[in-house]
Amino acid sequence: MALHLSWVFVFGILGNVVSFMVSLSPLPTFYQIYKKKTSEGFQSLPYVVSLFSAMLWIYYALLKKDAMLLITINTFCCFIQSFYIVTYFYYGRKKEKLETVKLMLLFNVFGFGLVFFSTYFLHNPMTRLHILGYICMGFSLSVFAAPLAIVRKVIKTKSVEFMPFTLSVFLTLGAVMWFFYGLLLKDMNIAVPNVLGFIFGILQMILYAIYKNHPKKMVVEDPKLQLPDQHIVDVIKLESVVSSDVNTTAPQPYENRGGARGGVEAQNTKEKASDASQKV
Repeated sequence: MALHLSWVFVFGILGNVVSFMVSLSPLPTFYQIYKKKTSEGFQSLPYVVSLFSAMLWIYYALLKKDAMLLITINTFCCFIQSFYIVTYFYYGRKKEKLETVKLMLLFNVFGFGLVFFSTYFLHNPMTRLHILGYICMGFSLSVFAAPLAIVRKVIKTKSVEFMPFTLSVFLTLGAVMWFFYGLLLKDMNIAVPNVLGFIFGILQMILYAIYKNHPKKMVVEDPKLQLPDQHIVDVIKLESVVSSDVNTTAPQPYENRGGARGGVEAQNTKEKASDASQKV
């Protein structure tokens, strides 16, 4: 029994360490956001969803009462994801801030509130725990399936640019640690999602080994299409400002002055404008 608990503790600690490092992986992104004082078109959805997942697992661990190491890592995740969201919100544009507020209300207020109030007042504690466990397991499975989009992109582009190998390794190690932690606790709600996480992690590393030395394809596209949306908007605004400045400062004929002087100056103006346009 003591040996069994020791192994539970070991895998729980290792799972905490790996998950701690994975949680810190977005820090370089937010450092760039801080330096440039802009959200750079990044989305807040991954951080809102991660915060929601951590809240669910803390609630589950509190009801389970024998999963303290599950509480420790998810408490840290709540803190670091909240930090990411606040930073994103502070430097985001008005539209991005509104989208972040909507996502927070959807997942972290109404979503978590619905889960909490639909389970907390159930009379049978075991029924409450089982239902909450199924919810946590289902949500974790959907989160682990998210890398399918990256896998598809790697296969399509034959490039591993968007799939860092180190992150794939740590995600796979984390899945292994939490699988054995859940298995030793005889909790399939913890163990089962990490089987899928392990499979996708191995798949990503296999794809990395296949395509890491594959030559990159040089695709020539319309430069405007390669710009983020906000940059395109800025270019359009700049173009309209320049156009209005040209129209304002262009020499105008002296229509209010009659006679030959007005006609000559008007002609000179037209010729200058024509010469200027030819030079451009």
